[in-house]
Formats: sequence, structure tokens, C-alpha cells
Amino acid sequence: MQKSYSHDHAGKHIHVTCAIIEHKGLVLAVRRGPEMIMPLKWEFPGGKIKPDESAEACVRREVAEELGLQIAIDRKLPPSTHKYPRFTVTLYPFVCSIEGGEIFLHEHGAAAWLKAEELLTLDWAEADVPIIRAYCASSVICTRAGS
Repeated sequence: MQKSYSHDHAGKHIHVTCAIIEHKGLVLAVRRGPEMIMPLKWEFPGGKIKPDESAEACVRREVAEELGLQIAIDRKLPPSTHKYPRFTVTLYPFVCSIEGGEIFLHEHGAAAWLKAEELLTLDWAEADVPIIRAYCASSVICTRAGS
């Protein structure tokens, strides 16, 4: 299940992975569907970590389920916690590359490949914004984009 942030999480702290997928110097962003909580916000693909599941296994599973892609984890970034009015989410971000598959949107309304410097031009879910900043602070793609 994609970062659903559904009403059953009211007052809870949920743990979610997200994949920053790099391909040919671009980064993948996906837009939430109109029926989802936080409709039409952009985010990195990922989802809730199941009990007894590692964050690494979760991000691979979620990307395969949501997008039809097999990914390799290149590195992880520090977790980031964000408090929404009704719940708290901790995101566990992974910088990834594509190993196989073709993108097919099972849950999202749109996908876009963006240059690193374009990421913050989208209307992101609030929890993803610190992830973008951490990614750009540590990424060769962002460093090249800024030069």
C-alpha cells in the first residue's frame, strides 16, 4: 500500500520507506491520485513497513507493487520524521537505480522524471520536502545540477 496516510492512522506514528530513483541523471517523482489522502501531492514511491519486514525489503516490495520496477538500493539517507495534524510519519529514504521492469502506475495518477533542481518546483507532500533537501545535500546529481 502506498503511503496512504489513511484515517485509521489518526494519532499514530507510521513508518514508511521511499525510493529516490535515479535514471540517466533524472529523479522519479509520482503524484498521488485524487482519491488518496493528500490528493494530487507529489512524493517519492514507497509505503508502510510491515511487521518483521526490513526497510530495504519494504522499499523493493512497494516499488515493485506500485510501479512494476525492480530496483537496486545504492545508498540510504537518514530517516526524517514529520508531524501531520492527525498522525506522525517517519520516512526511510533510499537512493535507488532501476534493475528491470517498465513503469506502470498501479496507484498513482502521474509520474515525472525531473532534473534535481526541478524537484522542489512540484507540490510535494510535506514529509517529502526534507528528504529532497537531504538528497540534494548529499547527491552527485544535485551537485552537478547546481554547477
